Amino acid sequence: MTDEMDIIKHNQQAWDGLVRSGNRWTVPVSSDEIAAARNGDWQIVLTPQKPVPRQWFGDLSDRDVLCLASGGGQQGPVLAAAGGNVTVFDNSPAQLQQDQQVAERDGLDIRCVQGDMRDLSAFPTNSFDLVFHPCSNGFVPDVNPVWQEASRVLKPGGRLMAGFVNPIFYLFDYWEMEKGNLVVKYSIPFADCEQLDPEKVQELIDKGEPLEYGHALKDQIGGQLRAGLHLIDFYEDVWDDPPGNLLSRYIHPLIATLSGKPG
Repeated sequence: MTDEMDIIKHNQQAWDGLVRSGNRWTVPVSSDEIAAARNGDWQIVLTPQKPVPRQWFGDLSDRDVLCLASGGGQQGPVLAAAGGNVTVFDNSPAQLQQDQQVAERDGLDIRCVQGDMRDLSAFPTNSFDLVFHPCSNGFVPDVNPVWQEASRVLKPGGRLMAGFVNPIFYLFDYWEMEKGNLVVKYSIPFADCEQLDPEKVQELIDKGEPLEYGHALKDQIGGQLRAGLHLIDFYEDVWDDPPGNLLSRYIHPLIATLSGKPG
């Protein structure tokens, strides 16, 4: 599988399948969590473990928020319960359905829109005060359009919060990591469909796993700067499950950034 559109379609279907299998990133928040968020007690993540600092958000009351490639009934409903006017944008219909279910269950007003994170033409320029973009851009071949579009739809003075995988993770043979070994095998930028052996790619497809890309930091961070954003803050995080937690013994392999659009 090398055609870009085939890969995007595969990843859409793979995430639909992960919803059916109960993957941790597809399980919606509870009504108790929504009730707590309405009372100001909430936290959400851009990366697997570390909560986003609350000072990154400021006052969400009546702020227009885009949860970009962030379906699954997790971040969007919490931000809506905290006071934001939330739109969830995702390429997986099943992931969006999770947000819709929470909205119906808990009386939240959430707009759900299906689409490719690289194309936000459904939204006018200067539409959102906040774009919240958790680890997901590793599922598209070029991250630069994601930053360009996020910057375009942000209002002047708006903020982009993004999580992504440090490309160092993709240097290593994933199957060796599953055995407890760190073996450098690949180069950056990385693509499953280009650098893995064909039988490994087929194994991922047969298992219903999304196909991934390891974007260089010149695109993950530099791409935000080239899109006209300025970097305000960042932090690193670790995986809490195998095989990623093997690499986490030596380096924090996930990054979260806070960027702003000049006012």
